Amino acid sequence: MFQENIFQGMIKPMDEGNAPQPCSGKTVVITGATSGIGWQAALDFARRGAYVIGVGRSAERAAQAEQRIRAAVPRAHIGYVLADLASQAQVRRAATAIRARLQADGFTRLDVLINNAGTYAGKLILTEDGFEQTFAVNHLAPFLLTQELVDLLAASGDGRVLTTSSGSHYRTWLNLRRIHHPRLFNGLWAYKTAKLCNVLFSAEFNRVHAALPVRAFAVDPGLVNTEIGFKQTDWLSRTVWHFRRNGGTHPEVPVRTLLTLAGMARAELETRYNHQGELPIYWKDSQPKTPSRAARSRNLARELWALSSRLCHPGAA
Repeated sequence: MFQENIFQGMIKPMDEGNAPQPCSGKTVVITGATSGIGWQAALDFARRGAYVIGVGRSAERAAQAEQRIRAAVPRAHIGYVLADLASQAQVRRAATAIRARLQADGFTRLDVLINNAGTYAGKLILTEDGFEQTFAVNHLAPFLLTQELVDLLAASGDGRVLTTSSGSHYRTWLNLRRIHHPRLFNGLWAYKTAKLCNVLFSAEFNRVHAALPVRAFAVDPGLVNTEIGFKQTDWLSRTVWHFRRNGGTHPEVPVRTLLTLAGMARAELETRYNHQGELPIYWKDSQPKTPSRAARSRNLARELWALSSRLCHPGAA
């Protein structure tokens, strides 16, 4: 049985007190919203008046997450959609459910999509679609969900796609020929390459959809105290993560960057254009940061986009 009083002590209070709610009226979808960064984001966006749809895999965990948020924000506009993002069929069903929920509540747009859900696996696991799970959940799911919802994001007039990446993408390279079905597998390397894909995806999204009023960004959360290292890992990985995560920050810290990017006016964002005439797409601690050299490769981003399109739409020409 759900114990509300247990969770109340885990909710960190807002720093802003009675400050205005800059997200009031915004529609926000957050994947991986039952724990960690995703749950904190759902809480903080709801606190600021946003209409929030969380995506979670477990009905029980989604119900508990929603109840915790409503306990902290009684007037929260919050609901959950269920999906295992390792399955492309379920990603598509989630997009359909999101559309239906928005429409039922009178919305014809999506202002912010936060692709936060991620996984780490200590061994090779293939999804029902035949793809390595880390790559499927951390990259292909955000790619597909974003494409499924891009028209709603465009309808916003100033849509944002925010994808949780990681500083682990530095000193990483990609072999696109085998990334979705590797012959040899290393869990850490699979995680690092998937996070590199998040940055490349964000950059290429902005080029492919340059004509749309939607912009994508990758967010580096830093080391955060979450449970990701305890899921589908061996005892050694769990032991290392047990001690390493203690040095991590509260999830509220990276959520501030999500709030900044979601709430920043387009005119202010445009002041951040770099010398190449592009928006800086990699952010940490509410400030742009230069991503790795590989993450800045236009050719690699273009090739990854083409591969992702083929894997998500195998019947397309």
